[in-house]
Order: sequence, then C-alpha cells, then structure tokens
Amino acid sequence: MFKVICKDNKARRGVFETVHGTVQTPVFMNVGTQGAIKGAVSALDLKNVGCQMELSNTYHLHIRPGDDLVYEMGGLHKFINWNGPILTDSGGFQVFSLAQLRKIKEEGVYFNSHVDGRRIFMGPEESMKIQSNLGSTIAMAFDECIENPAPYDYTKKSVERTTRWLYRCKEALDTLNSRESTINKNQILFGINQGGTHEDLRINHMREIAKLDLPGYAIGGLAVGESHEEMYRIIDAVEPYMPDDRPRYLMGVGTPRNILEAVRRGVDFFDCVIASRNARHANLFTHNGVLNLNNAKFAKDPAPIEHGCGCPACQNYSRAYIRHLFKAGEMLAMRLAVLHNLYFYNNLMAEIRKAIVEKRFDAFCDEMGERFEGRV
Repeated sequence: MFKVICKDNKARRGVFETVHGTVQTPVFMNVGTQGAIKGAVSALDLKNVGCQMELSNTYHLHIRPGDDLVYEMGGLHKFINWNGPILTDSGGFQVFSLAQLRKIKEEGVYFNSHVDGRRIFMGPEESMKIQSNLGSTIAMAFDECIENPAPYDYTKKSVERTTRWLYRCKEALDTLNSRESTINKNQILFGINQGGTHEDLRINHMREIAKLDLPGYAIGGLAVGESHEEMYRIIDAVEPYMPDDRPRYLMGVGTPRNILEAVRRGVDFFDCVIASRNARHANLFTHNGVLNLNNAKFAKDPAPIEHGCGCPACQNYSRAYIRHLFKAGEMLAMRLAVLHNLYFYNNLMAEIRKAIVEKRFDAFCDEMGERFEGRV
C-alpha cells in the first residue's frame, strides 16, 4: 500500500494507496475535528485547496452526534460528503487533555464528557468499535499520551500498557473488519510510538510494535510541552527503527518549519490545527513569514494576502477587505483566512515533494525554514 519513490538523504517522496484513493507523500492532513474544518469550510472546499486527506476526531464524534448515528448515515465519508482518505485518531490525546476528569486503568480509561459531564469508558476495543462505525480509511491505535517531561518510571509503565493496548486494538479491528455489517472492511490500523523524551524507551517501544507488521506507524506524544530541539532529537532516535516500507506519521505537528525539519528526518504524514486556528485569529502563513491582518498597516492595502497564491481568498480579495471583515466580525473573514492557510499548507507539501524529487530538499529546507519564521 505504500511505496517510497525516491529519497533525498532521509527525506522521502512516496505514494500511499488506500481503498479511498491515492495519497502523494509527504502529506498534510487537514483537521476536521468534528467532521468539518472550523471556519465554515466544507469537505467540498477541501478539494479546491488541494487537500488529499482529512482527519477527524474519534472522541468528539463519539460524544456528538454519536458514532452509532454516523454508522446509520452510512459512515463518515457519506456523512460529510468527502470521498478521499480519512484518518481518525483514537481519542487518546483527548483523554490526555482531559487530565482532571480521567482515571486510567488496564482495561481502559474512565473519564467525563466535556459537553455534559456524563461518565464515559474508552479502551482499545471501544476505540476500534467507534472508528469502525465511522468507517475511516485509517484507524489509530488507542494509546496514552503523557505530558513532557514525565518521570521515567511512569513513562516506562505507560509505554508497556500502550503496547498491550495495541495488541488488543489489532485483534479487535481484525474481528470488526471480518463482519458483514462493517462499513469499511479494509480499514487499516496505525500503531503509535510513545516514550516521552526518553530515547531508550522510544527505541525499545518502536522495536516492539514494529513486530506487529502494521500498515503504518506514528510518533505520538510530541509537541506537548517539549522544545523543538527535543522533538527533533526524538525523531532522530526513533526513525532508524521505523519500518522503511511503511508510512511514518508525526502526530499533531506543526508549524511550517517543524514540517520541513521532520521531513528532513524521514517523516511522511502530518496534521495540526495550527493552520485553521491561526487563520481564525487573522494570522496567515506566507512564503515570507506570518502576516497578522489585525495590524493597522493593512487597512488600506490593496494587495492579496500573498502575491502568486492560488487560494480563493488571494484570487479574489485584498488584505484591506479581509481585515475589514475581521474587524466587523463577519464570518466570511474566518472562512477566507482558513481557506488561505489550508491552501498554503497543502501547496507547501507539493513544493516539498518536488524538492525531494529534484534532490534539492536540504537547500529548500534551509532557505524556507528561515523565511517561514519571519513576519510580514
């Protein structure tokens, strides 16, 4: 299902074949947490901004409208009208973020809904059942995501439990895929590497889960408190032990500079809410740095957000107009800004793929990494 076409040092240009279509990697997955991109952007809009894959959240869709309802509606693809690949995360990170409301046991996690406070239990089997009901292309294993830094002894026990949970996830999904009533009988499972910022735990865990020969592997538990340098150090440590013929997914990352540096280290898949979240606050990404449309200097600026950009916002509207929409509290401001940032991210991935094929990725990474961190 996954093939590396070429490499430029560790940077990989690949193709990932799925039951819902082909993905060119490296790829950025656009985050539609509850089945939609925040900012009034629909699944149809995603095609226009170059999106290849959509990511939705197991926990949030379980809370509302309920995965049973989505199943009755024919699965998430039909429900949101998206015919491309979808990855659903396991709910593990949301349980981590609800630290004050959770209780972790061997069988799974007991926690309270952030919506109505009702008591919920989720373990490996429950996570797989929810994701099977959603019918996503890729189901992520249920794991524990701990904060960084975390004590070594607790991290070690957490990793061991996450490993046991992964075996249960695989068994549960194999059973679900064999059922006649299952929406996507070809749903595949990605395992998640954990271990905090402890290199030996990370390496040992990667070695252990690689034995399961899963269709893909993720590095989880990063971008949750550690520095960028620590994150890169962990990727460098884990990468040699990740199967070379399987996609590698760095969860929840990140900024354009983070993506460039992770691709340099051999990562293929990315997701992050920063593209849409920043856009909703008038912070827009360009090839010359971040542009804050709230600044008064853009009040009479007739230029597009970025010259040469092919997004719907830049093709049709000025900085001055979109800034006015933000100041007036118009929803259209967020929609246009989100469309721009998503286009920027998806286009950046296309530029990365081209640079890898042309064997100039390191130079591209060095040049653009500095520019992306500037201000317009």
